[in-house]
Amino acid sequence: MSLLENVPEDRVLSPLTGWTRAHWLAVADDLLLAVRPWATPEFGRIDLPGEPARAGWVSDGLEGFARTFLTAAFRVAGEGGADPHGHLGNYRRGLLAGTRDPGSDDAESWPVIGSVRSGGQPMVESASIALALDLTREWLWDRLSGEEQDRVEAWLRGSLRHEPAPNNWYLFPMAVASFLIGAGRGDAETEAAISRALDLLEGWYRGDGWYTDGDGRMFDHYVGWAMHLYPVLYSHLRQDEELGRRFGARLREFLTTFALTFDGNGAPLHQGRSLTYRFATVSSVALGAVTGNTPWTPGVSRTLLSSGVRYFLDRGATTDGLLTRGFHGPHPASVQGYSGPGSPYWSSKAFSALLAGPDHPLWTATEEPVPALAPSRTTPVAPAGWLVQNTADGLVRVHNHGSDHHRPGGPDGRPDPFYARLAYSTRTGPTSAHNVADNTVVLGARGVEGVRHAFTPAGTGPGWAASRHHPEFVGTALPQAEVLSLVLADGAWEVRVFRLDAVPAGTAVTVTGWAVAADHPGLLEQRLDTTSITLTAPGPSSRLLAVHGVPDLDVVRAPAGNAFGAWALVPRARGRAGDGLVVVAVSLSGVDPGPAPEVVLDGARVRVTWADGTRSQADVDGPVPQVEPGW
Repeated sequence: MSLLENVPEDRVLSPLTGWTRAHWLAVADDLLLAVRPWATPEFGRIDLPGEPARAGWVSDGLEGFARTFLTAAFRVAGEGGADPHGHLGNYRRGLLAGTRDPGSDDAESWPVIGSVRSGGQPMVESASIALALDLTREWLWDRLSGEEQDRVEAWLRGSLRHEPAPNNWYLFPMAVASFLIGAGRGDAETEAAISRALDLLEGWYRGDGWYTDGDGRMFDHYVGWAMHLYPVLYSHLRQDEELGRRFGARLREFLTTFALTFDGNGAPLHQGRSLTYRFATVSSVALGAVTGNTPWTPGVSRTLLSSGVRYFLDRGATTDGLLTRGFHGPHPASVQGYSGPGSPYWSSKAFSALLAGPDHPLWTATEEPVPALAPSRTTPVAPAGWLVQNTADGLVRVHNHGSDHHRPGGPDGRPDPFYARLAYSTRTGPTSAHNVADNTVVLGARGVEGVRHAFTPAGTGPGWAASRHHPEFVGTALPQAEVLSLVLADGAWEVRVFRLDAVPAGTAVTVTGWAVAADHPGLLEQRLDTTSITLTAPGPSSRLLAVHGVPDLDVVRAPAGNAFGAWALVPRARGRAGDGLVVVAVSLSGVDPGPAPEVVLDGARVRVTWADGTRSQADVDGPVPQVEPGW
């Protein structure tokens, strides 16, 4: 029986989740106790079951050690050194066994740290080990002998001497350098690693608290669990007041909009890579509360945190106590090739919440509703090119007109489902790259599809967002073709407008809406008439109405399903390019979305009357849409 099962809910202090700090401690202990049987005899590696990642099973074993060590560190540090289950003793043994002879072919030794193109994965794990040592220094590091400390330092310094990937990886040597400085072992090499990371962060900062994860337009959960986590922890642990103010202010700004992307049920936005880290998504919320750099009250923060962890545990994230690779339960399509059996334990970052001690307002305040449960609204996130659409049922949709990732096209030319779609939500997942794509616009020429890979933001504002892209073809092309995509949103409805430039008349055009999924087709319902499609799943319902340019409607099966079900349906509208405009109305809702909007076209001007009588209009005759309320 798990320790969590023995902790009673407190519906007075925590009326929304029932969870208290005791539940968080129990979850941490359950996860740590469950991995013990899979550790090597001296605890140098934790070899969890499953197919290895591309870095190999030895690196995976280090990953299992490092990421669970970070959970243990947050748990023990948060309790002022109390360690009733003896976690740190095991990790101390493993630390010494792993660094005894790095690179050796035995059961305990860690691989040496290489560069991103050759043996780089241990660099990632060095950051978790360094952070864990930093957090528990007085109970672990300070009790090692000088020779033992030298051995560990020698291994860690490999992170400072090799090339990271050109993104958040530069923050891993920063974490190592920070620990070494705090332990009195800083030098020019550690200072250089920190200076380099801080300089790169400034280049990646896009304003309003948002960073891109490396050059380009890469906005996903890494902004919170990497680009904010490491610099905020650095300034917090090193007590650097100047950097603390800078990074704290950015974290506060970030949380103002990022917190809106969590569902009322605790689910994060299902977009971007590494979703198998699951409740690591709430780590920035935790750090905001711990450091005081948050716009949200302690009651709101704790609801976001506890519902964010409980969401996954209540939906089968563990099997026999072990976190699986997937989303709810195991789901291979949610997993990147760099993820091994130990990868999900970067969920450890959520336990940074425990750095707020038992008497902190985060744990003593009464829970309050999360932002997603507020009345319906839309919120533009200009740096990311996003429009966040919330409705009072707690469902969140994000219209994506700015995050296309640095390499969205796979080796076979297919766009990355986790970045290239027009929209993502907290209750649906993108369909497989090998099935029909949801939430997209596709041109067809000579039997080949031109897809949305890279795209350029064309603006975002209250109730709207837009982007432009050149459809990419394999084997043929429309050389100057461009699509301007615009979404207008209100309540649970969206109007999607596509202006087709340099697209010959008669070119095939396909638009798809929100996919709904279930574990059996009998759980999905569909209604189709001459102008609209309605798909209903056990969770949300999806509607698509043909307004202009795509009169032919049908429902397409996606047998590979998505993270929310093993089998999915996608609403589709098709037609032929004519006057250069295509318009559909779309909704995704957990309740009745209400009447569909009324849409009227006047040349290049689109006029929309929403169900509540409010009006929007957009002129798309130009590089940037001109959107105004009313007319």
